[in-house]
Amino acid sequence: MSQKNEIPILVLSVVITVGLIAGGFWWFTRNPTINLNKISASSKNTPQTPTAQASGKTFAAVQNVPVGLFNYGGSTSWAPIRLAVDPAIQLARPEFRLRYVEPNNASPGSGTGIQSLIDGQLAFAQSSRPFLDQELSRAQQRGFGLKQIPVAIDGLAVAVNANLNVSGLTLDQIKLIYTGKINNWSQLGGPNIPIKPYSRRITDGGTVELFVQDILGGQPFGSQVEFVSTTTQALQKLAGSPGAIYYASAPEVVPQCSIKPLPLGRTQGQYIAPYQEPFVLPSECPGKRNKLNIEAFQSGKYPITRNLFVVVKETGQIEEQAGVAYAKLLLTEQGQELITQAGFVKIR
Repeated sequence: MSQKNEIPILVLSVVITVGLIAGGFWWFTRNPTINLNKISASSKNTPQTPTAQASGKTFAAVQNVPVGLFNYGGSTSWAPIRLAVDPAIQLARPEFRLRYVEPNNASPGSGTGIQSLIDGQLAFAQSSRPFLDQELSRAQQRGFGLKQIPVAIDGLAVAVNANLNVSGLTLDQIKLIYTGKINNWSQLGGPNIPIKPYSRRITDGGTVELFVQDILGGQPFGSQVEFVSTTTQALQKLAGSPGAIYYASAPEVVPQCSIKPLPLGRTQGQYIAPYQEPFVLPSECPGKRNKLNIEAFQSGKYPITRNLFVVVKETGQIEEQAGVAYAKLLLTEQGQELITQAGFVKIR
Protein backbone atom coordinates (compact mmCIF):
# COMPACT_ATOMS: atom_id res chain seq x y z
CA MET A 1 0.00 0.00 0.00
CA SER A 2 1.30 3.52 -0.86
CA GLN A 3 2.00 6.23 1.65
CA LYS A 4 -0.71 8.41 0.03
CA ASN A 5 -3.33 5.74 0.81
CA GLU A 6 -2.12 5.23 4.39
CA ILE A 7 -2.55 8.90 5.45
CA PRO A 8 -6.36 9.09 4.97
CA ILE A 9 -6.82 5.74 6.76
CA LEU A 10 -4.73 6.94 9.71
CA VAL A 11 -6.68 10.18 9.93
CA LEU A 12 -9.98 8.29 9.80
CA SER A 13 -8.86 5.94 12.62
CA VAL A 14 -7.95 8.87 14.84
CA VAL A 15 -11.30 10.57 14.20
CA ILE A 16 -13.23 7.38 15.06
CA THR A 17 -11.22 6.84 18.26
CA VAL A 18 -11.73 10.42 19.43
CA GLY A 19 -15.43 10.12 18.65
CA LEU A 20 -15.80 6.96 20.71
CA ILE A 21 -14.00 8.50 23.68
CA ALA A 22 -16.05 11.68 23.49
CA GLY A 23 -19.31 9.75 23.15
CA GLY A 24 -18.47 7.52 26.11
CA PHE A 25 -17.57 10.54 28.24
CA TRP A 26 -20.84 12.27 27.31
CA TRP A 27 -22.93 9.13 28.17
CA PHE A 28 -21.20 8.58 31.49
CA THR A 29 -21.60 12.22 32.56
CA ARG A 30 -25.31 12.02 31.74
CA ASN A 31 -25.71 8.77 33.75
CA PRO A 32 -23.13 8.99 36.52
CA THR A 33 -24.75 6.53 38.98
CA ILE A 34 -26.08 3.64 36.92
CA ASN A 35 -22.98 1.47 36.85
CA LEU A 36 -22.16 2.29 40.46
CA ASN A 37 -25.59 1.16 41.59
CA LYS A 38 -25.32 -2.08 39.68
CA ILE A 39 -21.93 -2.79 41.21
CA SER A 40 -23.20 -1.82 44.67
CA ALA A 41 -26.27 -4.10 44.39
CA SER A 42 -24.13 -7.00 43.25
CA SER A 43 -21.71 -6.57 46.12
CA LYS A 44 -24.60 -6.39 48.64
CA ASN A 45 -26.24 -9.56 47.33
CA THR A 46 -23.17 -11.69 47.75
CA PRO A 47 -22.89 -11.57 51.55
CA GLN A 48 -26.69 -11.84 51.94
CA THR A 49 -26.80 -15.39 50.56
CA PRO A 50 -26.35 -17.04 54.01
CA THR A 51 -29.21 -14.89 55.37
CA ALA A 52 -31.47 -15.99 52.53
CA GLN A 53 -30.61 -19.61 53.19
CA ALA A 54 -31.38 -19.08 56.87
CA SER A 55 -34.86 -17.70 56.08
CA GLY A 56 -37.40 -19.30 58.42
CA LYS A 57 -35.07 -19.60 61.38
CA THR A 58 -36.32 -16.57 63.27
CA PHE A 59 -39.51 -14.55 63.59
CA ALA A 60 -37.79 -11.63 61.87
CA ALA A 61 -37.24 -13.72 58.71
CA VAL A 62 -40.92 -14.53 58.08
CA GLN A 63 -42.37 -12.81 55.02
CA ASN A 64 -45.87 -11.36 54.44
CA VAL A 65 -46.72 -10.69 58.08
CA PRO A 66 -49.65 -8.24 58.05
CA VAL A 67 -49.87 -5.05 60.08
CA GLY A 68 -52.72 -4.64 62.54
CA LEU A 69 -54.50 -6.02 65.61
CA PHE A 70 -55.81 -9.58 65.19
CA ASN A 71 -58.15 -11.43 67.55
CA TYR A 72 -57.60 -15.15 68.01
CA GLY A 73 -58.77 -17.83 70.43
CA GLY A 74 -59.57 -21.49 70.87
CA SER A 75 -58.04 -24.49 72.58
CA THR A 76 -57.19 -24.37 76.28
CA SER A 77 -54.42 -26.91 75.58
CA TRP A 78 -52.67 -24.11 73.71
CA ALA A 79 -52.35 -22.00 76.87
CA PRO A 80 -48.66 -22.89 77.55
CA ILE A 81 -47.79 -22.06 73.92
CA ARG A 82 -49.57 -18.72 74.15
CA LEU A 83 -47.59 -17.87 77.28
CA ALA A 84 -44.24 -18.90 75.81
CA VAL A 85 -44.48 -17.94 72.16
CA ASP A 86 -46.81 -14.98 71.75
CA PRO A 87 -44.83 -12.45 73.85
CA ALA A 88 -41.73 -13.32 71.81
CA ILE A 89 -43.67 -12.77 68.58
CA GLN A 90 -44.86 -9.39 69.85
CA LEU A 91 -41.31 -8.40 70.71
CA ALA A 92 -39.91 -9.40 67.31
CA ARG A 93 -42.87 -8.30 65.19
CA PRO A 94 -44.58 -5.38 66.98
CA GLU A 95 -46.55 -4.57 63.84
CA PHE A 96 -48.38 -7.92 64.17
CA ARG A 97 -50.45 -7.39 67.31
CA LEU A 98 -52.30 -10.35 68.85
CA ARG A 99 -55.25 -10.38 71.25
CA TYR A 100 -56.60 -13.58 72.80
CA VAL A 101 -60.41 -13.51 73.02
CA GLU A 102 -62.62 -15.88 75.02
CA PRO A 103 -66.11 -16.68 73.72
CA ASN A 104 -69.21 -15.06 75.17
CA ASN A 105 -71.44 -17.37 77.22
CA ALA A 106 -69.31 -20.47 76.52
CA SER A 107 -66.15 -22.14 77.73
CA PRO A 108 -63.00 -21.59 75.66
CA GLY A 109 -61.96 -24.57 73.59
CA SER A 110 -61.23 -25.83 70.09
CA GLY A 111 -64.89 -26.11 69.11
CA THR A 112 -65.92 -22.69 70.39
CA GLY A 113 -62.81 -21.17 68.83
CA ILE A 114 -63.59 -22.59 65.40
CA GLN A 115 -67.22 -21.50 65.72
CA SER A 116 -66.12 -17.96 66.63
CA LEU A 117 -63.80 -18.03 63.61
CA ILE A 118 -66.66 -19.01 61.30
CA ASP A 119 -68.87 -16.32 62.85
CA GLY A 120 -66.29 -13.64 62.06
CA GLN A 121 -65.26 -12.92 65.65
CA LEU A 122 -61.67 -14.18 65.23
CA ALA A 123 -58.99 -13.79 62.60
CA PHE A 124 -57.76 -17.35 63.22
CA ALA A 125 -58.25 -20.13 65.77
CA GLN A 126 -56.05 -22.49 67.76
CA SER A 127 -57.26 -26.09 67.85
CA SER A 128 -56.15 -29.32 69.52
CA ARG A 129 -58.09 -31.41 66.98
CA PRO A 130 -58.81 -31.34 63.23
CA PHE A 131 -61.86 -29.35 62.25
CA LEU A 132 -65.03 -31.40 61.78
CA ASP A 133 -66.97 -31.97 58.56
CA GLN A 134 -69.92 -30.03 59.94
CA GLU A 135 -67.64 -27.09 60.80
CA LEU A 136 -66.30 -27.04 57.24
CA SER A 137 -69.87 -27.24 55.95
CA ARG A 138 -70.92 -24.25 58.07
CA ALA A 139 -67.95 -22.28 56.76
CA GLN A 140 -68.79 -23.14 53.15
CA GLN A 141 -72.37 -22.01 53.72
CA ARG A 142 -70.86 -18.64 54.69
CA GLY A 143 -68.93 -18.57 51.42
CA PHE A 144 -65.42 -19.61 52.43
CA GLY A 145 -63.37 -22.70 53.26
CA LEU A 146 -61.17 -23.67 56.19
CA LYS A 147 -57.62 -24.92 56.27
CA GLN A 148 -55.64 -26.28 59.22
CA ILE A 149 -51.89 -25.98 59.60
CA PRO A 150 -50.21 -28.41 62.05
CA VAL A 151 -47.57 -26.70 64.19
CA ALA A 152 -46.89 -29.00 67.18
CA ILE A 153 -47.38 -32.52 68.55
CA ASP A 154 -49.22 -33.18 71.78
CA GLY A 155 -50.46 -36.26 73.60
CA LEU A 156 -53.14 -37.05 76.14
CA ALA A 157 -51.90 -38.20 79.52
CA VAL A 158 -53.98 -40.16 82.01
CA ALA A 159 -53.26 -39.32 85.66
CA VAL A 160 -54.18 -40.93 88.97
CA ASN A 161 -53.53 -40.32 92.64
CA ALA A 162 -49.81 -40.40 93.41
CA ASN A 163 -50.24 -43.32 95.85
CA LEU A 164 -52.29 -45.59 93.57
CA ASN A 165 -50.39 -48.82 92.82
CA VAL A 166 -51.27 -49.44 89.16
CA SER A 167 -48.53 -50.05 86.57
CA GLY A 168 -50.46 -48.90 83.52
CA LEU A 169 -53.69 -49.05 81.54
CA THR A 170 -54.75 -50.11 78.06
CA LEU A 171 -56.96 -47.91 75.92
CA ASP A 172 -59.76 -50.45 76.26
CA GLN A 173 -59.51 -50.34 80.06
CA ILE A 174 -59.75 -46.54 79.99
CA LYS A 175 -62.86 -46.85 77.83
CA LEU A 176 -64.43 -49.32 80.27
CA ILE A 177 -63.69 -46.97 83.18
CA TYR A 178 -65.22 -43.90 81.54
CA THR A 179 -68.29 -45.72 80.19
CA GLY A 180 -69.04 -47.22 83.60
CA LYS A 181 -68.20 -50.87 82.86
CA ILE A 182 -65.31 -50.99 85.39
CA ASN A 183 -65.75 -49.21 88.73
CA ASN A 184 -63.08 -50.59 91.10
CA TRP A 185 -59.29 -50.62 90.78
CA SER A 186 -59.22 -54.26 91.97
CA GLN A 187 -60.72 -55.19 88.57
CA LEU A 188 -57.50 -53.90 87.01
CA GLY A 189 -55.02 -55.52 89.38
CA GLY A 190 -54.95 -52.59 91.78
CA PRO A 191 -56.20 -52.10 95.35
CA ASN A 192 -59.83 -52.48 96.38
CA ILE A 193 -60.70 -48.81 95.89
CA PRO A 194 -63.67 -47.41 93.95
CA ILE A 195 -62.67 -45.63 90.74
CA LYS A 196 -63.68 -41.98 90.57
CA PRO A 197 -63.28 -40.68 86.99
CA TYR A 198 -63.15 -36.95 86.26
CA SER A 199 -63.52 -35.13 82.96
CA ARG A 200 -64.32 -31.77 81.52
CA ARG A 201 -67.56 -31.62 79.56
CA ILE A 202 -67.53 -32.46 75.86
CA THR A 203 -68.54 -28.88 75.06
CA ASP A 204 -65.40 -27.62 76.79
CA GLY A 205 -62.86 -28.33 74.08
CA GLY A 206 -60.97 -30.46 71.61
CA THR A 207 -59.28 -32.62 74.24
CA VAL A 208 -62.60 -34.03 75.47
CA GLU A 209 -63.94 -34.35 71.92
CA LEU A 210 -60.83 -36.30 70.91
CA PHE A 211 -61.11 -38.53 74.00
CA VAL A 212 -64.79 -39.33 73.34
CA GLN A 213 -64.21 -39.97 69.65
CA ASP A 214 -60.92 -41.91 69.75
CA ILE A 215 -61.01 -43.62 73.16
CA LEU A 216 -64.71 -44.04 73.93
CA GLY A 217 -65.65 -44.71 70.31
CA GLY A 218 -68.40 -42.11 70.50
CA GLN A 219 -70.08 -43.71 73.51
CA PRO A 220 -71.39 -41.39 76.26
CA PHE A 221 -69.71 -40.97 79.62
CA GLY A 222 -70.91 -43.24 82.41
CA SER A 223 -73.08 -41.82 85.20
CA GLN A 224 -70.21 -42.04 87.70
CA VAL A 225 -68.07 -39.52 85.78
CA GLU A 226 -67.83 -36.20 87.60
CA PHE A 227 -67.40 -33.12 85.44
CA VAL A 228 -65.00 -30.32 86.32
CA SER A 229 -64.45 -26.91 84.78
CA THR A 230 -60.67 -26.90 84.52
CA THR A 231 -57.66 -29.19 84.60
CA THR A 232 -56.42 -27.35 87.69
CA GLN A 233 -59.60 -28.28 89.53
CA ALA A 234 -59.31 -31.91 88.40
CA LEU A 235 -55.67 -32.23 89.52
CA GLN A 236 -56.63 -30.93 92.95
CA LYS A 237 -59.30 -33.62 93.18
CA LEU A 238 -56.82 -36.30 92.09
CA ALA A 239 -54.37 -35.27 94.80
CA GLY A 240 -57.06 -35.69 97.47
CA SER A 241 -58.87 -38.80 96.23
CA PRO A 242 -57.15 -42.24 96.33
CA GLY A 243 -59.22 -43.71 93.47
CA ALA A 244 -59.43 -40.70 91.14
CA ILE A 245 -58.47 -40.67 87.44
CA TYR A 246 -58.34 -37.84 84.91
CA TYR A 247 -56.98 -37.16 81.41
CA ALA A 248 -55.64 -33.96 79.84
CA SER A 249 -52.99 -32.59 77.52
CA ALA A 250 -49.67 -34.21 78.49
CA PRO A 251 -47.78 -30.94 79.18
CA GLU A 252 -50.48 -30.04 81.71
CA VAL A 253 -50.11 -33.37 83.54
CA VAL A 254 -46.62 -34.87 83.22
CA PRO A 255 -44.64 -32.22 85.17
CA GLN A 256 -47.09 -32.08 88.10
CA CYS A 257 -45.83 -33.04 91.57
CA SER A 258 -49.07 -34.07 93.28
CA ILE A 259 -50.31 -36.77 90.87
CA LYS A 260 -48.98 -39.72 88.83
CA PRO A 261 -49.24 -39.98 85.03
CA LEU A 262 -49.75 -43.59 83.94
CA PRO A 263 -48.00 -45.52 81.15
CA LEU A 264 -50.55 -46.48 78.47
CA GLY A 265 -50.71 -49.22 75.87
CA ARG A 266 -52.82 -50.65 73.10
CA THR A 267 -52.38 -54.12 74.60
CA GLN A 268 -51.92 -55.20 78.21
CA GLY A 269 -48.32 -55.11 79.40
CA GLN A 270 -47.15 -53.16 76.33
CA TYR A 271 -47.12 -49.81 78.09
CA ILE A 272 -45.39 -46.62 76.99
CA ALA A 273 -44.89 -43.86 79.54
CA PRO A 274 -45.74 -40.26 78.63
CA TYR A 275 -42.67 -39.21 80.65
CA GLN A 276 -38.96 -39.91 80.27
CA GLU A 277 -37.72 -42.80 82.37
CA PRO A 278 -36.86 -43.07 85.19
CA PHE A 279 -40.02 -41.71 86.80
CA VAL A 280 -39.45 -38.79 89.17
CA LEU A 281 -41.22 -39.55 92.44
CA PRO A 282 -43.49 -36.90 93.98
CA SER A 283 -41.08 -36.73 96.94
CA GLU A 284 -38.35 -35.50 94.56
CA CYS A 285 -40.57 -32.83 93.03
CA PRO A 286 -40.36 -29.84 92.48
CA GLY A 287 -36.56 -30.08 92.72
CA LYS A 288 -36.86 -32.50 89.79
CA ARG A 289 -39.82 -32.88 87.48
CA ASN A 290 -40.91 -35.45 84.97
CA LYS A 291 -40.36 -34.48 81.33
CA LEU A 292 -42.27 -35.46 78.21
CA ASN A 293 -41.28 -38.63 76.39
CA ILE A 294 -40.57 -36.70 73.20
CA GLU A 295 -39.28 -39.66 71.21
CA ALA A 296 -42.42 -41.71 71.89
CA PHE A 297 -44.66 -38.79 70.88
CA GLN A 298 -42.77 -38.11 67.63
CA SER A 299 -42.59 -41.78 66.62
CA GLY A 300 -46.22 -42.53 67.49
CA LYS A 301 -45.27 -45.26 69.96
CA TYR A 302 -47.26 -43.48 72.64
CA PRO A 303 -50.87 -44.49 71.92
CA ILE A 304 -52.68 -41.13 72.26
CA THR A 305 -50.96 -38.41 70.26
CA ARG A 306 -52.36 -35.58 68.20
CA ASN A 307 -51.38 -32.47 66.27
CA LEU A 308 -52.11 -28.92 67.31
CA PHE A 309 -53.46 -26.77 64.46
CA VAL A 310 -53.81 -23.16 63.46
CA VAL A 311 -57.22 -22.99 61.73
CA VAL A 312 -57.53 -20.34 59.02
CA LYS A 313 -60.43 -18.99 56.98
CA GLU A 314 -59.79 -19.18 53.22
CA THR A 315 -61.14 -15.76 52.31
CA GLY A 316 -58.18 -14.21 50.52
CA GLN A 317 -58.45 -11.33 53.00
CA ILE A 318 -56.08 -10.01 55.66
CA GLU A 319 -57.51 -12.42 58.25
CA GLU A 320 -56.28 -15.37 56.17
CA GLN A 321 -52.92 -13.67 55.81
CA ALA A 322 -52.77 -13.22 59.60
CA GLY A 323 -53.54 -16.88 60.31
CA VAL A 324 -51.00 -18.15 57.79
CA ALA A 325 -48.38 -15.72 59.13
CA TYR A 326 -49.00 -16.90 62.71
CA ALA A 327 -48.52 -20.53 61.65
CA LYS A 328 -45.34 -19.64 59.75
CA LEU A 329 -43.98 -17.89 62.84
CA LEU A 330 -44.61 -20.99 64.94
CA LEU A 331 -42.93 -23.19 62.32
CA THR A 332 -39.66 -21.25 62.34
CA GLU A 333 -36.78 -22.73 64.28
CA GLN A 334 -37.31 -20.03 66.90
CA GLY A 335 -41.02 -20.86 67.17
CA GLN A 336 -40.45 -24.61 67.37
CA GLU A 337 -37.86 -24.15 70.11
CA LEU A 338 -40.29 -22.05 72.14
CA ILE A 339 -42.98 -24.69 71.61
CA THR A 340 -40.55 -27.24 73.07
CA GLN A 341 -39.90 -24.97 76.05
CA ALA A 342 -43.68 -24.81 76.56
CA GLY A 343 -43.70 -28.59 77.00
CA PHE A 344 -44.90 -29.70 73.57
CA VAL A 345 -43.09 -31.61 70.83
CA LYS A 346 -41.65 -30.07 67.66
CA ILE A 347 -43.43 -31.01 64.47
CA ARG A 348 -40.40 -30.25 62.31
